[in-house]
Amino acid sequence: MKRISVDIGGTFSDCFFVWDDIYVEAKALTTHHNLALGFNEALDLACQRAGVSRNKALHEVDSVRYATTLGTNALIEGKGPKVAALVTHGFEDTIHLSRGRGYGEGLDGTKQGDMADAQRPEPLVPRHLVRSIKERVDSVGEVLVPVMVDDVRKKVRELVDNGAEAIVVALTNATENPAHEQQILEIILEEYPSHQLGAIPVLLSNQVSGRKGEYVRATSTIVDAFLHQTMFHALTQLANNLRNSGYEKPMLVIHNSGGMAQPNSTDALQTIHSGPIAGVGGAEHLSNSTGIGNVVSMDMGGTSFDIGLVPEGGVRHYDFQPTIGRWLVSVPMIHLNTLGAGGGSIASYDRIHNAVQIGPQSAGSDPGPACYDRGGLDVTVTDADLILCYLDPENYANGHIKLNKKRSVHAIEETLCDELDLDVIDVAKVIKRTVDEQMAIGIEKELRSRGGLVEDYTMLAYGGNGPLHACGIAAKAGISKILFPPFASVFSALGAGNMKPLHIHERSAYIVLYEPRERVLYEDYELLNSYIEELEAKGAEDLVRQGYNAEDVKYRLEMDMRYGNQLVTTAVSFEINRVDGVADVLYLIKTFAEIFGQRYGEGTQAPEAGVRVQTLRVASFIEGEVVKFDSIEIGEDRTVPQEVSHRMVHFTDIAEPVQTPVYDESALKHDRVIPGPAIVTTESTTYLVEPGWRLKPTTQGAVWLLKTSKTDAQRTKPNFSRKELEAHDNIAQ
Repeated sequence: MKRISVDIGGTFSDCFFVWDDIYVEAKALTTHHNLALGFNEALDLACQRAGVSRNKALHEVDSVRYATTLGTNALIEGKGPKVAALVTHGFEDTIHLSRGRGYGEGLDGTKQGDMADAQRPEPLVPRHLVRSIKERVDSVGEVLVPVMVDDVRKKVRELVDNGAEAIVVALTNATENPAHEQQILEIILEEYPSHQLGAIPVLLSNQVSGRKGEYVRATSTIVDAFLHQTMFHALTQLANNLRNSGYEKPMLVIHNSGGMAQPNSTDALQTIHSGPIAGVGGAEHLSNSTGIGNVVSMDMGGTSFDIGLVPEGGVRHYDFQPTIGRWLVSVPMIHLNTLGAGGGSIASYDRIHNAVQIGPQSAGSDPGPACYDRGGLDVTVTDADLILCYLDPENYANGHIKLNKKRSVHAIEETLCDELDLDVIDVAKVIKRTVDEQMAIGIEKELRSRGGLVEDYTMLAYGGNGPLHACGIAAKAGISKILFPPFASVFSALGAGNMKPLHIHERSAYIVLYEPRERVLYEDYELLNSYIEELEAKGAEDLVRQGYNAEDVKYRLEMDMRYGNQLVTTAVSFEINRVDGVADVLYLIKTFAEIFGQRYGEGTQAPEAGVRVQTLRVASFIEGEVVKFDSIEIGEDRTVPQEVSHRMVHFTDIAEPVQTPVYDESALKHDRVIPGPAIVTTESTTYLVEPGWRLKPTTQGAVWLLKTSKTDAQRTKPNFSRKELEAHDNIAQ
């Protein structure tokens, strides 16, 4: 297997390079003005480490995969074209009414409750760019009012004359009968042929979302259209860079559904959060192949902190109607909870609560944290970590970035010391404690809302800053086991390398598998199977169009199910693709009950309320080679390695600095154990082993951090002389 996988984040572009049995990781700063430059730098470094020229690598690799947060950033920044919408007559205000809840979507609970200050986000489609079409299809797909062609031509001309740069067609009940949307597309192409309309996209809502619900389907299509131009130019830029470098195959783009596809089979909406979701995919593969059980993945990069859940067995949590930015959409997307708390997150003063607030603003990579010495003036989490002596100023990002401690000190003194009435060290401790607590709360909330117990989960920590904050986060969340996977600093890129060519198609379907009043089971097998066959045909068409053989396509049937009218809807994956009798119906009900019991506790099932299916989903995919994970078990016969130096380090729960041993990468061998407090510096990241923890590497290259007993923790209390304290370099000066 020869493969290049890249995760382009807000601060770093991570590269995972596979050349037969050689696995290599590399990082470079993200170049936002031209993403190809950062990619080239990371790839050059990876090729150098593998002993392969870039030209040879690009000629021989089987694929190049991209995961990126570019679409996410564009939506947050509001950078996009003028989008216009064509809707059914009488539904002109649906988009802007936003079900009466648009003021709160995308906000946390506190802000949602602030009704007095409630404000709707600026609409992506202004009211003057909405036009209604005289047509109507009923809820079962019957045409009640045909499309009036002249009316369509008139409305389209008005939108183009008003400056529309993208057109969305979102008609009522188009999921049941898309004929009218398709007819309008044909009329637009007749009126404005592609050579005249140029790059202006026309998007049909039934092709973006297969679920019922006019508002969320329209919003999904609008967000897709808003991001279309940005993603088109960015992916074209990356594709041209590959082609100019000798790569002749189509590049592949990671989707937020957990798969990947070529750009010609990718909607812009599918690229949202694709980088972090690639990390969740890697966590799922690691959990299944090593048997470590329930996993909560924690990806702490430079800009954000992403939380994903992988229950034992790898059953994925989907968001049925995720909120992207401030917009509710309908797209099959692996659940991810993103907090604005990364290494580059800005620490500011909250005057109302007299406290430090972390994020969501980030210093990014340019100018970056103050310590990058590139003109940044804002205090970030990385600045606090440097001041607390967790980081080596000369060996950050493998020495590519030299950190300036004086800049960090000056930034904190100018912005936070006077406000909090604390010295520099204490402010840095507050920042560290705050960000750890913020992320621990996010993990606890995520687990409890999804029916999980904190003590049943292993924290899988990765990303450039994950090993630095994992102990603090886990201690506050009540987690006692932390696993840093192999290639932890580029694990999302590694996850992208394991993705399958995959497309997910879904449709709303109201199916009652068990009716409690009549006590009868579902019997219309032919109708249900016809729905499944329809979704499989769409998936096969997508994959065959990209050059795959139809006979190689595999299918996975999933259903969104619930008991009666409960609000809790659970995605359930099945081992059968057809329902041909009572035994199959009972299998569906039994599987749902087992999954529900695992997540919410045995005995919480309520079949007496009925068993209903809300949505049918078929994942169509191609199996391929993946990165292998061997056993990550740990033995007991271990010795403490020889440290390379000592450093006076500040811990949030200890008043005085602690003389802490520092180790290099050679200490991470499977027969070693490193008791806390300790620091292990590698070329790609820094492991902070806080007091009360011990670090145990594995043969595979993974690293365990395990909570020690209280007795062991007592041994980590500071033990040094007054003279040593006086000799300690006072960072605040």
